[in-house]
Amino acid sequence: MKAVLEYKDQNFTVDLSKPIDISLPVTNDDKNPIAWYQKEPEIEPVKMGDWIGKVSEGKSSTNFNNIFFNPHAHGTHTECLGHITNDFYSVNQSLQQFFFLAELISVEPISVGEDLVITKEQIESSIVTPGGVEKSLHQIEALIIRTLPNLAEKRHKNYSNSNPPYLSEKAAAYIREMNIKHLLIDLPSVDKEHDEGKLLAHKAFWNVTDVHHLNNDARLDCTITEMIFVDNTIKDGIYLLNLQIASFENDASPGKPILYKIE
Repeated sequence: MKAVLEYKDQNFTVDLSKPIDISLPVTNDDKNPIAWYQKEPEIEPVKMGDWIGKVSEGKSSTNFNNIFFNPHAHGTHTECLGHITNDFYSVNQSLQQFFFLAELISVEPISVGEDLVITKEQIESSIVTPGGVEKSLHQIEALIIRTLPNLAEKRHKNYSNSNPPYLSEKAAAYIREMNIKHLLIDLPSVDKEHDEGKLLAHKAFWNVTDVHHLNNDARLDCTITEMIFVDNTIKDGIYLLNLQIASFENDASPGKPILYKIE
């Protein structure tokens, strides 16, 4: 199924029958990635007396599971600025459009002391117009960052107390200044794991200067998606992004970002 889309007076074609899923699912075993000192998610059948909501147990005509998980800790998730503010903001209300022109870049974080950091200069030098896409089309709304080395263990890694790489404050501010509204990354956070609650990259991207009294120019319609996984077979470049979330009235929701190649 192919569709011809118009974007900023340019037409391009995508094959909707060939989605590229860059999300990590929620499972209840050791295959689930974990962050922020949480246990594995729980997916268990409902039990009421001697009744069990599981067809294979022979007492139910349906499978009827309860699920306990944390969207920030248990897989791909999309969050809004309500993640860091005193007042409540819902990602389900903040994200009202779902298709965006996106660029995928690959970056190897550099050593800064004991940390691995993605810098402004790396972002700036990585964003380019690939061959086959008109330069006038290159006004991206979303940026997808794949960190190198891109090891398969990212699919199942327990990031707790591992000091993963993170985005520098200047890099996050630069992404904001490019008017990129949706940032996706294959790490558990854009910020350092132990940063004394500073959350410099989150604040810089959302332009939040006061978490207790939200400033008028904060970016309410922008999102950060963390813990994606972009397979090595997927080339850097421009894609159509379908940024899917579940309808949770919460600061974050499980996410399923899907890419489509531009033909």
